[in-house]
Amino acid sequence: MIAGTALTVLFAAFADVARRRGKAIEPKLIERMGGLPTTTTLRHRDDTYDDDTKSGFHAFIASKLGKPAPTASDEAADPAAADKYYARGATWLRENTRDTKKFDILLNENISYGFRRNLLGLKLPGFFLNAVIVAICLAIFWHRWPVDLSNTFDAKLLAVVVIAVLHAIYLALFVTEAGAFEAARTYARQLLLCTQSPHLGGTPKPPSSPRSRKPKSASQQGSTEKASS
Repeated sequence: MIAGTALTVLFAAFADVARRRGKAIEPKLIERMGGLPTTTTLRHRDDTYDDDTKSGFHAFIASKLGKPAPTASDEAADPAAADKYYARGATWLRENTRDTKKFDILLNENISYGFRRNLLGLKLPGFFLNAVIVAICLAIFWHRWPVDLSNTFDAKLLAVVVIAVLHAIYLALFVTEAGAFEAARTYARQLLLCTQSPHLGGTPKPPSSPRSRKPKSASQQGSTEKASS
């Protein structure tokens, strides 16, 4: 019972540390993404969604905030004011989609983002901890040389070294800013799609896929130039 209680407290403390580390790096992540994905996606100059889909997002938010959404010219004239409006709209959506039963998909995407963000925050401490573990194990091996893997202690010590090295490789290859960015954008997409949820008074409709950002080929660019000339 004591061991179970101790483990519960330990996991709770570790979760708190992970969240704190994730929150500490979040402002830098947002800056490198060019702003919160919910804000950047709502901008007229962003081409993630087609104009009709984006107009639907703007119309819904305007109906809830009681203020018209910025037009493209408004946004160009005062980008900061437009971003504040979009941020208010995203805040309204977050506050009104907290029902985990009605918005379970959104919850799962939020958890996914939080996990990747927190793990990224623990990346450097994780490298340091793995290095300390490997160094201690190697020091023990040095004093016990030659190593005898038939000995249970030596075999377990080697297993600890292997696990620490594999964990460091996982942190290096899979815990990246790109992974956190992807999770953040996926969550933002799901949050904006909640504007079509009947639970919020929206009109359900098949969402348009994000636009492809493939560059035009040389032949396509040439034909475009001829058409405009």
